[in-house]
Amino acid sequence: MSILAAYLTPHPPLILKEIGRGEEKKVINTIEAMEKASKNIASLKPQTVIVISPHGPLFSDGISIMYEKHLDGNFNNFGEYALEYQRENDIELIDEFTNIMKKKYKLSGALIDKKTADYFGTTYKLDHGTLVPLYFIDKEYKSYNLISITYGLLSYQDLYKVGMALSDAVEEIDRDVIVIASGDLSHRLKDSGPYDYNPMGKAFDEKIIELLINKKNTEIIAMDPEFCAEAGECGKRSIDILLGTLDSYDYDVEKLSYEGPFGVGYGVVSFENLRPDDKSLIKDIEKTRIEYVKEAMEKEDAFVKLARNTINLFVESKERLNFKESEYYKIDDLKSIKKGAFVSIKDSGGLRGCIGTFLPTRNCLGEEIVENAISAATKDPRFPVIEVYELNDLIITVDVLNEPDSVSDKSELNPKTYGVIVSSGYKRGLLLPDLKGIDTVEEQLRIALNKAGIKEDEDYSIERFTVTRHL
Repeated sequence: MSILAAYLTPHPPLILKEIGRGEEKKVINTIEAMEKASKNIASLKPQTVIVISPHGPLFSDGISIMYEKHLDGNFNNFGEYALEYQRENDIELIDEFTNIMKKKYKLSGALIDKKTADYFGTTYKLDHGTLVPLYFIDKEYKSYNLISITYGLLSYQDLYKVGMALSDAVEEIDRDVIVIASGDLSHRLKDSGPYDYNPMGKAFDEKIIELLINKKNTEIIAMDPEFCAEAGECGKRSIDILLGTLDSYDYDVEKLSYEGPFGVGYGVVSFENLRPDDKSLIKDIEKTRIEYVKEAMEKEDAFVKLARNTINLFVESKERLNFKESEYYKIDDLKSIKKGAFVSIKDSGGLRGCIGTFLPTRNCLGEEIVENAISAATKDPRFPVIEVYELNDLIITVDVLNEPDSVSDKSELNPKTYGVIVSSGYKRGLLLPDLKGIDTVEEQLRIALNKAGIKEDEDYSIERFTVTRHL
Protein backbone atom coordinates (compact mmCIF):
# COMPACT_ATOMS: atom_id res chain seq x y z
CA MET A 1 0.00 0.00 0.00
CA SER A 2 1.34 3.42 -0.92
CA ILE A 3 0.69 6.50 -3.02
CA LEU A 4 -1.56 5.33 -5.85
CA ALA A 5 -1.54 8.48 -7.98
CA ALA A 6 -1.24 12.25 -7.75
CA TYR A 7 -2.89 15.17 -9.54
CA LEU A 8 -2.41 18.87 -10.07
CA THR A 9 -5.82 20.56 -10.11
CA PRO A 10 -7.07 24.16 -10.12
CA HIS A 11 -9.62 25.34 -7.59
CA PRO A 12 -11.79 28.20 -8.93
CA PRO A 13 -15.27 27.82 -7.41
CA LEU A 14 -16.80 29.18 -10.63
CA ILE A 15 -16.13 25.85 -12.36
CA LEU A 16 -18.91 24.43 -10.19
CA LYS A 17 -22.17 24.82 -12.11
CA GLU A 18 -23.97 25.85 -8.91
CA ILE A 19 -21.61 28.84 -8.60
CA GLY A 20 -20.60 29.50 -12.21
CA ARG A 21 -24.21 29.75 -13.37
CA GLY A 22 -23.17 29.39 -16.99
CA GLU A 23 -19.69 30.92 -16.73
CA GLU A 24 -18.28 27.45 -16.11
CA LYS A 25 -19.00 26.59 -19.74
CA LYS A 26 -16.03 28.78 -20.68
CA VAL A 27 -13.71 26.29 -18.95
CA ILE A 28 -15.32 23.07 -20.15
CA ASN A 29 -11.90 21.51 -20.85
CA THR A 30 -10.93 22.00 -17.21
CA ILE A 31 -14.21 20.52 -16.00
CA GLU A 32 -13.88 17.48 -18.25
CA ALA A 33 -10.28 16.96 -17.09
CA MET A 34 -11.36 17.16 -13.43
CA GLU A 35 -14.09 14.63 -14.14
CA LYS A 36 -11.62 12.30 -15.83
CA ALA A 37 -9.21 12.55 -12.90
CA SER A 38 -12.05 11.84 -10.47
CA LYS A 39 -13.08 8.72 -12.39
CA ASN A 40 -9.47 7.51 -12.23
CA ILE A 41 -9.40 8.16 -8.49
CA ALA A 42 -12.63 6.21 -8.05
CA SER A 43 -11.14 3.24 -9.90
CA LEU A 44 -8.16 3.21 -7.52
CA LYS A 45 -10.35 3.26 -4.39
CA PRO A 46 -7.97 5.15 -2.07
CA GLN A 47 -8.40 4.98 1.68
CA THR A 48 -7.29 8.59 2.10
CA VAL A 49 -7.18 11.63 -0.16
CA ILE A 50 -4.54 14.24 0.73
CA VAL A 51 -5.13 17.76 -0.59
CA ILE A 52 -2.42 20.43 -0.49
CA SER A 53 -4.05 23.86 -0.64
CA PRO A 54 -2.80 27.47 -0.69
CA HIS A 55 -5.88 28.82 1.07
CA GLY A 56 -5.97 27.37 4.57
CA PRO A 57 -4.13 28.77 7.63
CA LEU A 58 -0.79 30.06 6.28
CA PHE A 59 2.41 30.31 8.33
CA SER A 60 5.89 31.53 7.41
CA ASP A 61 7.81 28.84 9.30
CA GLY A 62 5.90 25.65 8.61
CA ILE A 63 2.90 23.99 7.03
CA SER A 64 -0.51 23.70 8.66
CA ILE A 65 -2.67 20.57 8.85
CA MET A 66 -6.37 20.43 9.72
CA TYR A 67 -6.58 18.31 12.89
CA GLU A 68 -10.23 18.11 13.85
CA LYS A 69 -11.49 14.49 13.86
CA HIS A 70 -14.41 15.50 11.65
CA LEU A 71 -13.63 17.90 8.80
CA ASP A 72 -16.28 20.02 7.15
CA GLY A 73 -16.65 23.00 4.85
CA ASN A 74 -18.98 24.75 2.43
CA PHE A 75 -19.19 27.33 -0.33
CA ASN A 76 -21.22 29.92 1.58
CA ASN A 77 -18.61 32.60 0.89
CA PHE A 78 -19.32 32.14 -2.82
CA GLY A 79 -23.08 32.50 -2.56
CA GLU A 80 -23.83 28.76 -2.66
CA TYR A 81 -25.49 27.38 0.49
CA ALA A 82 -26.52 23.90 -0.58
CA LEU A 83 -23.06 22.38 -1.05
CA GLU A 84 -21.63 21.08 2.20
CA TYR A 85 -18.90 18.51 2.76
CA GLN A 86 -17.96 16.33 5.72
CA ARG A 87 -15.10 13.87 5.92
CA GLU A 88 -13.31 11.88 8.60
CA ASN A 89 -9.75 13.04 9.16
CA ASP A 90 -6.90 10.51 8.94
CA ILE A 91 -5.40 11.40 12.32
CA GLU A 92 -3.19 8.32 12.45
CA LEU A 93 -1.47 9.23 9.20
CA ILE A 94 -1.12 12.86 10.25
CA ASP A 95 0.55 11.87 13.52
CA GLU A 96 3.06 9.67 11.70
CA PHE A 97 3.65 12.35 9.07
CA THR A 98 4.35 15.14 11.56
CA ASN A 99 6.60 12.86 13.61
CA ILE A 100 8.71 11.95 10.56
CA MET A 101 8.76 15.52 9.33
CA LYS A 102 10.08 16.77 12.67
CA LYS A 103 12.57 14.01 13.50
CA LYS A 104 13.93 13.10 10.06
CA TYR A 105 13.65 16.38 8.16
CA LYS A 106 13.75 18.96 11.00
CA LEU A 107 10.60 20.69 9.72
CA SER A 108 7.50 21.83 11.56
CA GLY A 109 3.77 21.80 11.12
CA ALA A 110 0.88 23.41 12.99
CA LEU A 111 -2.04 21.12 13.82
CA ILE A 112 -5.18 23.21 13.40
CA ASP A 113 -8.15 22.21 15.50
CA LYS A 114 -10.80 24.56 16.87
CA LYS A 115 -8.67 25.59 19.85
CA THR A 116 -5.54 26.39 17.86
CA ALA A 117 -7.60 28.09 15.15
CA ASP A 118 -9.07 30.41 17.79
CA TYR A 119 -5.58 31.07 19.18
CA PHE A 120 -4.15 32.02 15.77
CA GLY A 121 -7.27 33.90 14.68
CA THR A 122 -7.81 31.58 11.72
CA THR A 123 -10.26 28.84 10.69
CA TYR A 124 -10.45 25.10 11.16
CA LYS A 125 -12.96 24.71 8.30
CA LEU A 126 -12.05 23.34 4.87
CA ASP A 127 -11.16 26.04 2.34
CA HIS A 128 -12.15 26.19 -1.33
CA GLY A 129 -8.70 24.97 -2.38
CA THR A 130 -9.66 21.67 -0.77
CA LEU A 131 -13.37 21.72 -1.49
CA VAL A 132 -13.26 22.23 -5.26
CA PRO A 133 -11.35 18.97 -5.93
CA LEU A 134 -13.67 17.20 -3.46
CA TYR A 135 -16.71 18.43 -5.40
CA PHE A 136 -15.58 16.45 -8.42
CA ILE A 137 -14.24 13.40 -6.56
CA ASP A 138 -17.45 12.98 -4.56
CA LYS A 139 -19.48 12.61 -7.73
CA GLU A 140 -17.56 9.40 -8.42
CA TYR A 141 -16.33 8.11 -5.06
CA LYS A 142 -16.96 8.88 -1.38
CA SER A 143 -15.37 6.05 0.59
CA TYR A 144 -12.27 7.90 1.71
CA ASN A 145 -10.87 9.82 4.65
CA LEU A 146 -9.31 13.22 4.10
CA ILE A 147 -6.17 15.14 5.02
CA SER A 148 -6.09 18.87 4.26
CA ILE A 149 -2.67 20.56 4.28
CA THR A 150 -1.79 24.21 3.65
CA TYR A 151 1.75 24.80 2.50
CA GLY A 152 3.96 27.19 4.48
CA LEU A 153 6.29 29.90 3.19
CA LEU A 154 9.27 27.58 3.43
CA SER A 155 12.09 27.28 0.93
CA TYR A 156 11.20 25.24 -2.12
CA GLN A 157 13.56 22.42 -1.15
CA ASP A 158 12.04 22.25 2.33
CA LEU A 159 8.58 21.97 0.79
CA TYR A 160 9.93 19.10 -1.30
CA LYS A 161 11.09 17.47 1.95
CA VAL A 162 7.59 17.92 3.38
CA GLY A 163 6.38 15.79 0.48
CA MET A 164 9.10 13.23 1.16
CA ALA A 165 8.00 13.03 4.79
CA LEU A 166 4.42 12.52 3.68
CA SER A 167 5.47 9.66 1.40
CA ASP A 168 7.49 8.08 4.21
CA ALA A 169 4.47 8.22 6.51
CA VAL A 170 2.20 6.65 3.91
CA GLU A 171 4.59 3.72 3.60
CA GLU A 172 4.99 3.41 7.36
CA ILE A 173 1.25 3.42 8.08
CA ASP A 174 0.56 1.21 5.04
CA ARG A 175 -2.13 3.41 3.56
CA ASP A 176 -3.48 3.67 0.00
CA VAL A 177 -3.63 7.38 -0.79
CA ILE A 178 -4.16 9.92 -3.55
CA VAL A 179 -2.23 13.22 -3.39
CA ILE A 180 -3.72 16.37 -4.91
CA ALA A 181 -1.77 19.59 -5.39
CA SER A 182 -4.55 22.16 -5.49
CA GLY A 183 -3.42 25.40 -7.08
CA ASP A 184 -4.12 27.74 -9.96
CA LEU A 185 -1.18 28.83 -12.08
CA SER A 186 -0.54 32.43 -13.18
CA HIS A 187 -3.10 35.12 -12.30
CA ARG A 188 -1.59 37.58 -14.79
CA LEU A 189 -2.64 36.19 -18.18
CA LYS A 190 -4.99 39.12 -18.93
CA ASP A 191 -5.73 42.59 -17.64
CA SER A 192 -9.25 41.30 -16.97
CA GLY A 193 -7.88 38.75 -14.50
CA PRO A 194 -7.38 39.23 -10.74
CA TYR A 195 -4.12 41.11 -11.36
CA ASP A 196 -2.71 43.23 -14.17
CA TYR A 197 -1.36 41.46 -17.24
CA ASN A 198 2.29 40.47 -17.12
CA PRO A 199 4.06 38.52 -19.90
CA MET A 200 5.74 36.43 -17.21
CA GLY A 201 2.34 34.85 -16.52
CA LYS A 202 2.17 33.00 -19.80
CA ALA A 203 5.89 32.21 -19.63
CA PHE A 204 5.46 30.68 -16.16
CA ASP A 205 2.47 28.53 -17.15
CA GLU A 206 4.15 27.23 -20.28
CA LYS A 207 7.38 26.49 -18.45
CA ILE A 208 5.93 24.67 -15.48
CA ILE A 209 3.61 22.53 -17.60
CA GLU A 210 6.50 21.62 -19.91
CA LEU A 211 8.77 20.75 -16.98
CA LEU A 212 6.08 18.63 -15.32
CA ILE A 213 5.40 16.69 -18.51
CA ASN A 214 9.12 16.06 -19.04
CA LYS A 215 9.73 15.15 -15.37
CA LYS A 216 12.28 17.93 -14.93
CA ASN A 217 11.51 18.07 -11.23
CA THR A 218 14.85 19.49 -10.11
CA GLU A 219 14.34 22.43 -12.47
CA ILE A 220 10.83 22.99 -11.10
CA ILE A 221 12.03 23.13 -7.51
CA ALA A 222 14.86 25.47 -8.53
CA MET A 223 12.62 27.96 -10.36
CA ASP A 224 13.45 31.58 -9.54
CA PRO A 225 11.07 32.79 -6.78
CA GLU A 226 11.05 36.29 -8.28
CA PHE A 227 9.97 34.89 -11.64
CA CYS A 228 7.18 32.97 -9.89
CA ALA A 229 6.11 36.08 -7.98
CA GLU A 230 6.10 38.24 -11.10
CA ALA A 231 3.89 35.63 -12.79
CA GLY A 232 1.38 35.90 -9.94
CA GLU A 233 1.23 32.16 -9.47
CA CYS A 234 -0.76 30.36 -6.78
CA GLY A 235 0.09 26.66 -6.89
CA LYS A 236 3.91 26.41 -7.14
CA ARG A 237 4.36 25.46 -3.48
CA SER A 238 1.59 22.86 -3.70
CA ILE A 239 3.44 21.37 -6.67
CA ASP A 240 6.72 21.33 -4.73
CA ILE A 241 5.14 19.21 -1.99
CA LEU A 242 3.44 16.92 -4.53
CA LEU A 243 6.76 16.31 -6.30
CA GLY A 244 8.34 15.49 -2.96
CA THR A 245 5.76 12.74 -2.43
CA LEU A 246 6.85 11.29 -5.80
CA ASP A 247 10.54 11.29 -4.89
CA SER A 248 11.96 7.78 -5.51
CA TYR A 249 9.05 6.96 -7.82
CA ASP A 250 8.81 6.79 -11.57
CA TYR A 251 5.38 7.45 -13.06
CA ASP A 252 3.38 8.24 -16.16
CA VAL A 253 2.51 11.92 -16.48
CA GLU A 254 -0.18 13.46 -18.68
CA LYS A 255 -1.49 16.98 -19.19
CA LEU A 256 -5.24 16.50 -19.07
CA SER A 257 -6.03 20.16 -19.80
CA TYR A 258 -4.79 23.74 -19.66
CA GLU A 259 -6.73 26.93 -20.29
CA GLY A 260 -7.01 30.47 -18.97
CA PRO A 261 -10.01 32.38 -20.35
CA PHE A 262 -10.48 34.43 -17.16
CA GLY A 263 -6.86 35.58 -16.90
CA VAL A 264 -5.89 32.72 -14.56
CA GLY A 265 -4.10 29.57 -15.69
CA TYR A 266 -5.96 26.34 -14.90
CA GLY A 267 -3.88 23.21 -15.34
CA VAL A 268 -4.90 19.61 -14.70
CA VAL A 269 -2.03 17.11 -14.74
CA SER A 270 -2.06 13.45 -13.73
CA PHE A 271 0.77 11.39 -12.26
CA GLU A 272 -0.28 7.75 -12.48
CA ASN A 273 1.05 4.18 -12.61
CA LEU A 274 3.63 4.88 -9.92
CA ARG A 275 6.62 2.56 -9.83
CA PRO A 276 9.35 2.42 -7.16
CA ASP A 277 12.61 4.05 -8.25
CA ASP A 278 15.58 4.12 -5.91
CA LYS A 279 16.88 7.46 -7.21
CA SER A 280 16.10 10.41 -4.94
CA LEU A 281 16.41 13.95 -6.29
CA ILE A 282 16.89 15.76 -2.99
CA LYS A 283 20.70 15.90 -3.20
CA ASP A 284 20.52 17.26 -6.75
CA ILE A 285 17.95 19.84 -5.63
CA GLU A 286 20.11 20.99 -2.73
CA LYS A 287 23.24 21.04 -4.89
CA THR A 288 21.53 23.16 -7.56
CA ARG A 289 20.46 25.72 -4.98
CA ILE A 290 23.91 25.84 -3.33
CA GLU A 291 25.56 26.43 -6.69
CA TYR A 292 23.08 29.20 -7.52
CA VAL A 293 23.72 30.98 -4.24
CA LYS A 294 27.47 30.48 -4.56
CA GLU A 295 27.45 32.09 -8.00
CA ALA A 296 25.45 35.03 -6.64
CA MET A 297 27.88 35.41 -3.72
CA GLU A 298 30.85 35.59 -6.08
CA LYS A 299 29.26 38.62 -7.77
CA GLU A 300 28.35 40.50 -4.58
CA ASP A 301 29.70 44.01 -4.11
CA ALA A 302 31.15 45.32 -0.84
CA PHE A 303 27.78 46.58 0.48
CA VAL A 304 26.23 43.11 0.20
CA LYS A 305 29.34 41.34 1.48
CA LEU A 306 29.20 43.55 4.55
CA ALA A 307 25.55 42.59 5.13
CA ARG A 308 26.24 38.88 4.56
CA ASN A 309 29.28 38.77 6.85
CA THR A 310 27.28 40.61 9.51
CA ILE A 311 24.43 38.09 9.27
CA ASN A 312 26.74 35.07 9.26
CA LEU A 313 28.68 36.27 12.30
CA PHE A 314 25.57 37.11 14.30
CA VAL A 315 23.65 33.94 13.43
CA GLU A 316 26.63 31.68 14.10
CA SER A 317 27.99 33.31 17.27
CA LYS A 318 25.61 36.14 18.30
CA GLU A 319 28.49 38.60 17.81
CA ARG A 320 28.02 41.98 16.15
CA LEU A 321 30.43 42.88 13.41
CA ASN A 322 32.52 45.92 14.41
CA PHE A 323 32.38 48.05 11.30
CA LYS A 324 35.29 50.31 12.27
CA GLU A 325 37.56 47.29 12.76
CA SER A 326 36.41 45.50 9.60
CA GLU A 327 37.92 45.48 6.13
CA TYR A 328 34.89 47.48 4.91
CA TYR A 329 35.87 50.57 6.90
CA LYS A 330 38.40 51.46 4.22
CA ILE A 331 35.57 51.96 1.68
CA ASP A 332 34.83 55.68 1.62
CA ASP A 333 31.16 55.38 0.61
CA LEU A 334 30.51 53.17 3.62
CA LYS A 335 32.35 55.19 6.27
CA SER A 336 31.76 58.77 5.08
CA ILE A 337 28.14 58.81 3.87
CA LYS A 338 25.04 58.84 6.11
CA LYS A 339 21.92 57.38 4.44
CA GLY A 340 19.06 55.05 5.19
CA ALA A 341 19.34 51.47 3.92
CA PHE A 342 17.21 48.35 3.60
CA VAL A 343 18.66 44.84 3.81
CA SER A 344 16.55 42.20 2.04
CA ILE A 345 17.09 38.47 2.51
CA LYS A 346 15.56 35.82 0.26
CA ASP A 347 15.74 32.05 0.22
CA SER A 348 14.51 29.67 -2.46
CA GLY A 349 10.94 30.22 -1.29
CA GLY A 350 11.04 33.99 -1.58
CA LEU A 351 11.39 36.76 0.99
CA ARG A 352 12.98 35.62 4.27
CA GLY A 353 13.47 38.97 5.97
CA CYS A 354 13.61 42.70 5.18
CA ILE A 355 14.32 45.53 7.60
CA GLY A 356 15.61 49.02 6.97
CA THR A 357 15.61 52.73 7.68
CA PHE A 358 14.45 55.37 5.21
CA LEU A 359 16.60 58.06 6.93
CA PRO A 360 20.02 57.56 8.54
CA THR A 361 20.06 56.58 12.23
CA ARG A 362 23.76 55.69 12.60
CA ASN A 363 27.10 57.44 12.27
CA CYS A 364 27.65 56.16 8.74
CA LEU A 365 26.16 53.96 6.03
CA GLY A 366 28.33 51.00 7.01
CA GLU A 367 26.93 50.98 10.54
CA GLU A 368 23.43 51.42 9.13
CA ILE A 369 23.86 48.27 7.03
CA VAL A 370 25.28 46.29 9.98
CA GLU A 371 22.32 47.10 12.24
CA ASN A 372 19.70 46.52 9.57
CA ALA A 373 21.29 43.25 8.43
CA ILE A 374 21.03 41.87 11.97
CA SER A 375 17.44 43.09 12.27
CA ALA A 376 16.45 41.58 8.90
CA ALA A 377 17.84 38.22 10.01
CA THR A 378 16.42 38.21 13.52
CA LYS A 379 13.66 40.80 14.04
CA ASP A 380 11.36 40.77 11.02
CA PRO A 381 8.04 39.89 12.71
CA ARG A 382 6.82 38.08 9.60
CA PHE A 383 9.49 35.37 9.80
CA PRO A 384 11.31 33.22 12.36
CA VAL A 385 14.92 34.01 13.22
CA ILE A 386 17.34 32.78 10.56
CA GLU A 387 19.26 29.70 11.68
CA VAL A 388 22.77 28.48 10.85
CA TYR A 389 21.65 25.77 8.44
CA GLU A 390 19.97 28.41 6.23
CA LEU A 391 23.03 30.59 5.64
CA ASN A 392 24.05 28.88 2.40
CA ASP A 393 20.54 29.33 0.98
CA LEU A 394 20.33 33.12 1.19
CA ILE A 395 20.38 35.79 -1.50
CA ILE A 396 20.99 39.25 -0.03
CA THR A 397 20.48 42.72 -1.48
CA VAL A 398 21.10 46.17 0.00
CA ASP A 399 19.08 49.22 -1.05
CA VAL A 400 20.57 52.59 -0.17
CA LEU A 401 17.84 55.21 -0.03
CA ASN A 402 18.03 58.75 -1.27
CA GLU A 403 16.11 61.40 0.64
CA PRO A 404 12.36 61.25 -0.09
CA ASP A 405 10.32 63.97 -1.82
CA SER A 406 6.69 64.85 -1.22
CA VAL A 407 4.19 63.83 -3.90
CA SER A 408 1.11 65.92 -4.70
CA ASP A 409 -0.33 63.64 -7.38
CA LYS A 410 -0.17 59.90 -8.08
CA SER A 411 0.92 60.66 -11.63
CA GLU A 412 4.32 61.49 -10.16
CA LEU A 413 4.78 57.86 -9.10
CA ASN A 414 6.28 54.93 -10.99
CA PRO A 415 6.74 51.63 -9.09
CA LYS A 416 9.73 50.66 -11.22
CA THR A 417 11.59 53.92 -10.51
CA TYR A 418 10.35 55.17 -7.15
CA GLY A 419 9.68 53.62 -3.80
CA VAL A 420 6.84 55.09 -1.74
CA ILE A 421 6.25 56.13 1.85
CA VAL A 422 2.66 56.60 2.98
CA SER A 423 1.87 58.34 6.27
CA SER A 424 -1.22 59.06 8.33
CA GLY A 425 -0.58 60.36 11.83
CA TYR A 426 1.82 57.98 13.54
CA LYS A 427 1.22 55.24 10.95
CA ARG A 428 3.77 54.88 8.17
CA GLY A 429 4.41 52.27 5.50
CA LEU A 430 7.26 51.97 3.01
CA LEU A 431 7.67 49.92 -0.12
CA LEU A 432 10.89 49.70 -2.13
CA PRO A 433 10.90 50.33 -5.90
CA ASP A 434 11.25 47.79 -8.69
CA LEU A 435 9.87 44.80 -6.83
CA LYS A 436 8.95 41.74 -8.85
CA GLY A 437 5.22 41.41 -9.43
CA ILE A 438 4.38 45.02 -8.51
CA ASP A 439 3.67 46.77 -11.79
CA THR A 440 1.14 49.51 -11.03
CA VAL A 441 0.97 52.56 -8.79
CA GLU A 442 -2.32 51.32 -7.37
CA GLU A 443 -0.84 48.00 -6.32
CA GLN A 444 2.25 49.68 -4.86
CA LEU A 445 0.14 52.06 -2.78
CA ARG A 446 -2.24 49.32 -1.67
CA ILE A 447 0.61 47.21 -0.29
CA ALA A 448 2.28 50.19 1.39
CA LEU A 449 -1.02 51.23 3.00
CA ASN A 450 -1.63 47.69 4.19
CA LYS A 451 1.84 47.55 5.77
CA ALA A 452 1.10 50.82 7.57
CA GLY A 453 -2.38 49.79 8.72
CA ILE A 454 -3.88 52.73 6.81
CA LYS A 455 -7.25 52.28 5.10
CA GLU A 456 -7.44 53.26 1.45
CA ASP A 457 -10.21 55.77 2.14
CA GLU A 458 -8.23 57.53 4.89
CA ASP A 459 -6.37 60.78 4.33
CA TYR A 460 -2.68 60.08 3.93
CA SER A 461 0.41 61.72 2.53
CA ILE A 462 2.76 60.20 -0.04
CA GLU A 463 6.49 60.56 -0.46
CA ARG A 464 8.62 59.02 -3.16
CA PHE A 465 12.29 58.07 -3.16
CA THR A 466 14.91 56.43 -5.32
CA VAL A 467 17.44 53.81 -4.28
CA THR A 468 20.79 52.48 -5.33
CA ARG A 469 20.40 48.70 -5.29
CA HIS A 470 23.44 46.63 -4.43
CA LEU A 471 23.49 42.96 -5.43
